[in-house]
Amino acid sequence: MRPLHYAYEALVRGEQGQGAGYILSQVNDANRYRFDQACRVKAIELAAELGLHRLDNCKLSINFLPNAVYRPASCIRATLEAAKRFDFPANRLMFEVTEGEKISDASHLINIFNEYRRQGFTTAIDDFGSGYSGLNLLATFQPQVLKIDMELTRDIDQNQVKKAIVSGVLLVAQQLEITIIAEGIETEAEANTLHQMGVNYMQGYWFARPEIAALPLAN
Repeated sequence: MRPLHYAYEALVRGEQGQGAGYILSQVNDANRYRFDQACRVKAIELAAELGLHRLDNCKLSINFLPNAVYRPASCIRATLEAAKRFDFPANRLMFEVTEGEKISDASHLINIFNEYRRQGFTTAIDDFGSGYSGLNLLATFQPQVLKIDMELTRDIDQNQVKKAIVSGVLLVAQQLEITIIAEGIETEAEANTLHQMGVNYMQGYWFARPEIAALPLAN
């Protein structure tokens, strides 16, 4: 089963290769906005350098902090300027918010997503199924992409309960015309099972591990 290049996800890493947890633990109310903006610009710059935009219809997926976006139209300016500066197609950008992100104002998140769609960006909910607010969030806002959390996909080939839950999510997504991406795929059996269930897009160590300044499987 050959992987389809739907998107590459930009991940936060430290200058010495520290993981996302180390970096995010230093984000606070005082630096959240600058951090969010800097990550976006750097992700676009690096993607352009690596030639991601030369892969047919492949997107650059960027996680964002909704509580760092005050006025969506204004805050998105740096993103558009970076896309123009580095000659990266703005319509190839996908912005995702994790289900576990604490949202202080749901209407604010909806405004952000609506503005992103207006700009031609793809919207996504990440880690769907990792928390308790997933269905409520989905009922409030329907993204273009839903990424199923690894806790639901891990060993799904051996777990009938997980199969039933994911099948339900797939049915809802089909009715709402939402693209599904399964996260955390680590075995061929998991990948084959999800493919047989109708999942066309997946990510995880079975396909490639994250690399710094590289596009695994691009060739």
